[in-house]
This record gives sequence, structure tokens and C-alpha cells, in this order.
Amino acid sequence: RLFAHWEAVASTHRVSLPRDMAGPIAQMARHSQAREPVPYVSLSQHGKCEEAAYEERRYPAGKWACVTMGEPMYEQSISMSFMKLMRYICKENSVGCHLGMTVPVLNEIHLTKEGTELEREVLTAYYLPGEFQQNPPVPMDPEIHITERAPLRVITRVFYGMTTEETILREISLLWELLGSTDTVLRETYIVASYENPSIPQRRNEIWFICRP
Repeated sequence: RLFAHWEAVASTHRVSLPRDMAGPIAQMARHSQAREPVPYVSLSQHGKCEEAAYEERRYPAGKWACVTMGEPMYEQSISMSFMKLMRYICKENSVGCHLGMTVPVLNEIHLTKEGTELEREVLTAYYLPGEFQQNPPVPMDPEIHITERAPLRVITRVFYGMTTEETILREISLLWELLGSTDTVLRETYIVASYENPSIPQRRNEIWFICRP
């Protein structure tokens, strides 16, 4: 039943779910309560009428498992990448055990020069849990790369629901409206941070603007 549910979700992203994902899906469901947050420091919050409109945070350097995909649609790229990462998290790693889930999963995107659409290539990154930061298990999949990512300062804003190219572009322009004109953040690279698995319809996401060093 669980597999059928995920299969239906995958089809909404125009992705077909391989049968060998049944094991990782069941494992993820079993461990769904234990999710380790990626560490960060909140630097400031900017709100309107009690509600936080956006927040500035600093994330420390750390090791991430990364996959890059360039499917025709954004949701296809992140679905394919996350399936690879799920296999790595669940068993296909040099220690042969479930590594544990961390949130959020980051999807790094680039806008075309005109800024009207997303580039095809999306990098999806999973933060290695604390106990594996010093000595990351080696992925069996050669397309997964363990990368030490530099410290990151971001301006972030929450949104809910599907993450299609259309909704992402809308969220980017909304946050630009809130910030006004500034040259302290990058204009061509953004991050979509996902906190829940794709089977949750009103899932929590954030759009991240990357502050210049």
C-alpha cells in the first residue's frame, strides 16, 4: 500500500517508481520520526504583523552527499536524485546500514540569464548525520559525491505545497519584493530546502537566497 501511494506521488512528478524502491520506502517510513535537523544559527528575523516574513541564518561547513540531475522538469530531477539518495541512506553505503535522515534536503538551482526560467541541472544535497560527519560512508552509486560544503549565510522564507518551476519562480519574486533592491545576495543561484517527503501534499519548503561572502 505504501509503495502504491509513493507510485501515485511519483506519477504526479512524471516519474516512474522502480520496484527496488520498495525496501528504502519501507525503511524511511519506519524511521520517519527520527530526523536530525541540519545545524544552523539564526541571525535575525524580519516579520510583518507577528508573522516572520523571512529569516537570516548561518549554516556551518559540513559534509553532504550530492547528486546532480538535469531532467526536463524540476520535480523529475529532484525525484530521481532523492531516489538515489534514499538508496544510499538506507543501505547502499560502505557501512551497509541505515544512516538516518536529516532535514532539510537542499536543491540548488540556477536561473537562466533572463531570470525567467530554471536551468535544467539541479544539485540535490543530503547532510550527513553528526555521527558520520568525520567519516562519511562511501556511496555504492558513482553518481553520488560526498562534498565538504563551505559555511553558508542565507535569507530564507517558508512556503508550502508542490515545488514546481512555476511555484519556485513565484517564491523567488515574492522574496525579492520583500527584500527590495539589494546586492548582498546572489541573483542567479538559489536553494529550495525541503523538509518533508514528496508524498505530503502541503509539505513545508523554504526558498533560500545565498548571501555573498
